[in-house]
Amino acid sequence: MNLEPTVFVVDDDIAVRDSLRLLFEAAGIAVECFADAGEFLAQLDPQRAGCLLLDLRLPGMSGLALQAELRRRGTAIPIIFLTGHGDIPLSVRAIKAGAVDFLTKPTHGAMLIEKVREAMQRDLEQKTRLRSLTEREREILQHVIAGQSSKEIARLLGISHRTVEVHRAHLMQKLGAHSALELAEITRDWNLLPRRGAG
Repeated sequence: MNLEPTVFVVDDDIAVRDSLRLLFEAAGIAVECFADAGEFLAQLDPQRAGCLLLDLRLPGMSGLALQAELRRRGTAIPIIFLTGHGDIPLSVRAIKAGAVDFLTKPTHGAMLIEKVREAMQRDLEQKTRLRSLTEREREILQHVIAGQSSKEIARLLGISHRTVEVHRAHLMQKLGAHSALELAEITRDWNLLPRRGAG
């Protein structure tokens, strides 16, 4: 699996896409550009690490609508909005919905590169943690986020309560979670497991 973080640029202005491609390529950052949300969604692979550099106003599905669609799918790629039409209410809405930043055009290239690198590194670290889970830890994780106790999980899997507790402690340590609620948030946001009732 390709773990090289990539910045995905979604902007309907070809001049903006070309200038951002040149900027990131010159900085040694893998970049892929798309003219609209549909084009981006058509190639989306939730397992790829990276970040999304997203215009607010796009033909068809808007940037905020794309953000909502990714959340609905359980795909929490870090999103940085980069727009020439920003205002305070929109930026607040985007940040509340989980965007890591909201920038207005034009923006300083060095600052943009720094923010993109930070977002991509965070995403890569998260996905690497998830891939470090053993098959048994993933199995137990599914039961934990379904709200089952260690005793119930032990009975279902035919293993001891103590074994479940050990696996549970290991997976929580690996994922940096401190509660079952945090585990549920992590797995939903990082698209590790299919969400119950999704579809």
